[in-house]
Amino acid sequence: MSVPAIPPVLAEVVRSGFVEGRHRGSLVLLAADGSVELALGDVTAPVFPRSSNKPMQAAGVLRAGLDLGGERLALAAASHSGEPFHRDLVLKMLAEHGLRPEQLQCPADLPLDPVEAETYLAAGGVRDRVTMNCSGKHAAMLAVCVQRDWPLESYLDPAHPLQQLIRSVVEEAAGERVAALGTDGCGAPLMAVTLTGLARAFRSFVLAAPGTAERRVADAMRAHPEYVAGTRRPDTWLMREVPGALSKMGAEAVQAVALPDGRALAFKIDDGSVRALGPVLSRALALLGVDAPVLSRIGHAPLLGAGREVGEIRAAF
Repeated sequence: MSVPAIPPVLAEVVRSGFVEGRHRGSLVLLAADGSVELALGDVTAPVFPRSSNKPMQAAGVLRAGLDLGGERLALAAASHSGEPFHRDLVLKMLAEHGLRPEQLQCPADLPLDPVEAETYLAAGGVRDRVTMNCSGKHAAMLAVCVQRDWPLESYLDPAHPLQQLIRSVVEEAAGERVAALGTDGCGAPLMAVTLTGLARAFRSFVLAAPGTAERRVADAMRAHPEYVAGTRRPDTWLMREVPGALSKMGAEAVQAVALPDGRALAFKIDDGSVRALGPVLSRALALLGVDAPVLSRIGHAPLLGAGREVGEIRAAF
């Protein structure tokens, strides 16, 4: 019986000069021509991309016939921070299609951004479906069901016509079959692909012909990154400051990025720790040839002792 290979260390936790922890995972970098430039760990094993699948879900909504663009399309592909402008637009999207917030089937939650959550709670806010980071995606899914006269109550069922269409988009973009089907934290079907397939999917979106569903999603996300994430989020910073970059993180420490010339990356931290995302992402982008000040901002992950910086989480590859 073969023993599974131990994933490589992608990040180290260094406190006061002492390595007190390590985050293992797998990472793939694709060259502009789509070939694998670097593979660390097993990049051919399926993973749940979590919210890194959202661009494909948004493209599925467009293919189903919903005419979305601009901030609305970016929000349909978002893990938003729950800031007021996010919540306001979700409510507008629902109202435009005769829908009510209680028809959203994502769970009630607080804002994803910790700073926003404190402000929201201080103002008397409570857990709400509109505030949940996936509410834009759910609003778009409900809206296209209204337009197509598809069942609303079962819009998250994997057998629903919309979810079947989304599955075909995922498989087409990744260039492989969905390896496993699960349920995401928001209740939507979750489709497993390999990290290489995830990087290929993001690459296909930035290289898609103008006017296609895939390119429309990529263009909306890049034009309105604050609606994809929020004002204090690395996806926003990267898409604002690296021209043409398409970036989307996912829960359990998944990240995918594509650059406009076809270079792409995808990785997953095995233990799901999001604190390692920034340092690993910054290093991976540098290895892809990105040279921009935003990499330092994304990669800065200090450790504190008595309120002062005494160490860092750093990339280890």
